[in-house]
Amino acid sequence: MGRPVVHFEIIGTGPAELRGYYGALFGWEFQTGDATTEKVSQPGTYGFVDGSTTGAGINGGVGGGPGHEPRVLFYVGVPDVGAALREAESLGGKRLMGPEPASGDFTVGHFADPEGNVVGVAGPSA
Repeated sequence: MGRPVVHFEIIGTGPAELRGYYGALFGWEFQTGDATTEKVSQPGTYGFVDGSTTGAGINGGVGGGPGHEPRVLFYVGVPDVGAALREAESLGGKRLMGPEPASGDFTVGHFADPEGNVVGVAGPSA
C-alpha cells in the first residue's frame, strides 16, 4: 500500500483573513499556534484544523504571514523525511526545504516534482 496524505496547508500573506474565509466557507475551526518551522508560517499565526472537522479525516493548517508565498500544499507521511527528499531528487525532483526543524518530534520537507509541482513530506524526526 502507498503512503497516505497526512496533512494539508493553505498559506498566504494574511493568515487571519484566510482562516476567516475558510472557516466561513467550510465550517472549519482553528487552534492557532506555531507551525513546525518559521519557514512554513510566521510564529503564532498557524491555524491547525482537526481532521474530524474536515470530513475527510486529514488534519490541516492555514497560516503564512508577510513574506510567505501563497500556496496550497499537501503532505505525504513518510518514515524518514531526509530519505524521502533524497529519493525525490534521485527521481528528477528538486529539494526546496528540509528536513525542518533540525530537532524535535516532527519533521517536514518540501520538494518540486519534475514538472515543478510542490509536495510536502512529513514524519518523525531522526
